[in-house]
Amino acid sequence: MPYKVPGQAFQAILSYSHRQHAAFKMTEGLVPHKGGCHCGSVKFEVRAPPVLQVIECNCSICVKKQNHHFIVPSTNFKLIKGHDALKTYSFGTHQAKHFFCTTCGVQSFYIPRSNPDGYGETCVSTTLMVMVDSDTIKKTKVEKFNGKNWDEGIKKSSHIKEYSKASSAH
Repeated sequence: MPYKVPGQAFQAILSYSHRQHAAFKMTEGLVPHKGGCHCGSVKFEVRAPPVLQVIECNCSICVKKQNHHFIVPSTNFKLIKGHDALKTYSFGTHQAKHFFCTTCGVQSFYIPRSNPDGYGETCVSTTLMVMVDSDTIKKTKVEKFNGKNWDEGIKKSSHIKEYSKASSAH
């Protein structure tokens, strides 16, 4: 059975994104990448380098969705549209929060277990950025992560935790 983020926590996450929207400013070396769900009910923008460090994870959900993703600090993410169109799915430790569109069912972003202070944007394919609609991506660098054995994987790839820090330029 899907885990739902309690209403208060879900609203806090969306409220934070809404507040960030007003203060969203470009940082040197970062470009705006836009994306969203399939039907257009959910739209977001992230500030990230034009060369993205993409994570290919082999955990159960990433394998099922063929998900590759990149992580940005929460201050570099803004939800432009779809606050009311989002539901949350969580499983296992319930630390990662996967947001999906209630109309088309597509997950465009999530709050990663490894980076609760950031957002992971779904790429799906490193050659065709499905969720990120922008032509601002110049190149992707793929890094494999052992999500099947998460605790062991994060020890070996502890640098991933830095991806959600504002000073990180991965």
